[in-house]
Amino acid sequence: MNKIRKFRRFARTVMAAAFCCLASFSAMAETFMQINEVRPGMTGYAKTVAHGRDIETFPVEILGIMKNGGPSGDLILARFSGPLIEETGGIAQGMSGSPVYIDGKLVGAIAYGWSFTKSRMGMITPIADMVKLWNNPTREEIPDFNARETQLIPIATPLMASGFDGVSMEWLKGKLKSYNFQPVDTASAGDDDTAFPLQAGSSVAAAFVDGDMRLGAIGTVTYVDDNNIVAFGHPFLKRGSINYFMHNAYIFTIVNNLDSSFKLGSIGAEIGKIDQDRGSGIAGEYGMTAPGIPVTITVTDRDTQRLQTKRVKIIEDNELTPVLAATSVYNTVNKTIDRRGGGTATFTYKIRSADGTEKDITRHNMYYSEDNINEKSIDEIYNVLDILKHNEFIKYPVLSVDMEMSVTQAKQSARIIDATATPVVVSPGDTIYFKVKIHPYRGEDEIRDMSFTVPQDQPLGDMVLEVRGGGIVPLPYLIQKQQYNLTDEILERLRTYKDFSDLKKKIEGEDSNNQIVIEILEQNVSMVNDEKTKATKVKIEGKEPVKPNKELLKPKKHLLNDGDEDEAVKATVDTPYIVKGDGQITIKVMTPAKRDAEIAKRKKSHQEGKVSLAESTEDDDDDISVKSENRSNGDKKDRSAAEKDKRPDGPDKEGTGGHDEASA
Repeated sequence: MNKIRKFRRFARTVMAAAFCCLASFSAMAETFMQINEVRPGMTGYAKTVAHGRDIETFPVEILGIMKNGGPSGDLILARFSGPLIEETGGIAQGMSGSPVYIDGKLVGAIAYGWSFTKSRMGMITPIADMVKLWNNPTREEIPDFNARETQLIPIATPLMASGFDGVSMEWLKGKLKSYNFQPVDTASAGDDDTAFPLQAGSSVAAAFVDGDMRLGAIGTVTYVDDNNIVAFGHPFLKRGSINYFMHNAYIFTIVNNLDSSFKLGSIGAEIGKIDQDRGSGIAGEYGMTAPGIPVTITVTDRDTQRLQTKRVKIIEDNELTPVLAATSVYNTVNKTIDRRGGGTATFTYKIRSADGTEKDITRHNMYYSEDNINEKSIDEIYNVLDILKHNEFIKYPVLSVDMEMSVTQAKQSARIIDATATPVVVSPGDTIYFKVKIHPYRGEDEIRDMSFTVPQDQPLGDMVLEVRGGGIVPLPYLIQKQQYNLTDEILERLRTYKDFSDLKKKIEGEDSNNQIVIEILEQNVSMVNDEKTKATKVKIEGKEPVKPNKELLKPKKHLLNDGDEDEAVKATVDTPYIVKGDGQITIKVMTPAKRDAEIAKRKKSHQEGKVSLAESTEDDDDDISVKSENRSNGDKKDRSAAEKDKRPDGPDKEGTGGHDEASA
C-alpha cells in the first residue's frame, strides 16, 4: 500500500512538472509578428473573457498602421466583429490587453477604442513594445520619486470595489481627481480565494487594496513567458516602476454603456505582483507577491455598542498610500455607525516605520463635527501619512498602520470659562500654578490643576502666557491667517524642519484638541511685513538681523520652526472633551531680589494682575475675524485690579516669597 501511495505521489509530481514544462515551452515557442510585417486586410482573432473564466475569441481585421500614435510608439488600427462584439456593443473596458493573433503569430494587445460610438474599431499595441517592460528596473532598483505630482494620466478607469460604500469612493475620487477614477460596486465570486494560472486571454486585476476590502482594475493578459506577464496594452495609472497586487479576476458580465462598455467582475486571489505601469501596458511576475502595508482598523459606535474590525493590505506609494489608508478607515466608520451627521470621534493611531521603531508615529486626538463626523474623523490620519510620505529628509517605508476609534453622536466639548494663576511675579525657573475652570457642554463645571515652569533663560520683563484649548488655533497663527488671508496650505508650506527627528517631534507634539494648553505668547512673531497687505518671503536662516515690525522676524514657535530655536515651552493636560476658549495673562519676570520686593509691595497694596478670556459663543467654529479681534483686544486691557490674596493647595515653592493669584 505504501508503495502505491509513493508511486501516485511520484506520478502527480511528474505530471505537474510536465505541465509546467509544456506551458513554458508553449510560451517560449510562441512567435511574434513584427509591426513591419503587418499589412492592411490581414485577418486574425483576439482572445478575452466575457463570462466567468472561459476564454472566447472574436475576429479581427487589420486596417492600417498609426505611426507614433501611441504613448510608446506605433499603434495598429483594426476592426473587430463577431457575436461577442455584437453582444458587448464594441470594445469594452476590461478587454484591454486581449491578445491578437494573425497566422498563428502574436501581433499585440487591444488597447484603445472610441467612446459614444458602439465602435467596432480600435487600436492594438504591438507586442514588441510590451515585452520591453520586462527590461525596465523595478521599484526597488530606482530612486524614490518624492515630488508631489501635478500631471497624472487622465484615463477613465473603472475600479472594481468590493466592501466599500459609495460615500467612501466619492471621497477617494475627490482626493485623486486627476486619475479620473470610476469606482464600480461589484460582487464576489464563489472561488475568489482560489488561485488560477494565467494564460493569454485570461482576466487579471491590478489591485490597490486587498483583504476585507478590495479595490483594483480588471484587464486582459496579453502574453505569458514562464512567470512573467504583460497585460492591458495601455497604461493603468502610468506610475512607472510600481508595486500593485496581481490578482485573478472573474467576469460576471459586460455592462453596455453609452460612454464606454466595461467588464463587471470580481477581484480574486492574489497571485503575483505588477511592477511596471507604463505607456505600452502593465507587466508583472506570477508567484511573487508585492510588498504591502497591513492596515488594521477598529471602530466602536458608543451609542449602539457596535464594534467592527477590518484588516486590509494597501500598496506602498507616496501619492496613493495616504488616500487608500484614509479611505479604508472612512469606509469602516461608515459601515460601523451606519449613519451620517454630527458627533465626536476619539481615536489613537500608530504608524510603524519599516526602518525602525525610532521613526514610529503615535497620536491621540478628538474631533467634533456638526454635520459629518464620518469624514472629519479621517482628516488627521490622511494628513500625517501624506506628510510622512512626502517629507524631504528620508524615504519613509510604512510597515503597518493601526487605528482605534470610537464615535458618538454626543457633543463632547468644553469651554474655558475661568482661570487663576499664582504667583504673577516670578524669576526664571519659578513655577506658576493654575486652576482652569471648564464648562462641558450641558454638564457641570470642572476644575483642572496645572503648573507652568518659567524657562531658565526667560528674559526679564513682561511674559505673556496664553491659556487655551488644544482645539484653538494659537493666537499669532490665527491673527495672521485672518489679516493676510493665508490658507492652511500656504501656512503649511511656510513651515520648515531641521531634520526628520524634528518633523517627528512636531507631529507627535502637536496639540490635541482635548488638551488645555499653557504657553508663552510671543508678541513679535510675524511671517509677513506689518506694513504690507500680503504675505512676503520667510526669513532664511543665516541672513542678517532685521528690525521688528518692518521686516520679517524669525518665528520662535507656532507658525514656523526651522528646528534651531529652543523648544516651545508649554504645559498641557488631557481632558475627555474638545476644549475651546482662551485667555492671556501678563507675568512679571524679575531677579529674585526684585521679585521678593515686588511681591511684598503687591501684598501691602493688594495689587495683582488680572486677565480676561476672549469672548466666545456656544458654536465650536467661531468666526476667525471675531476671535482674532477679541483676543487681540484682550491683550491691551488693563491687567491690574485689587483682589484678595489666595493660595493654591499645596506647599509654597521655595524661593517664591509667597503666591499671588490672578483671574482669567
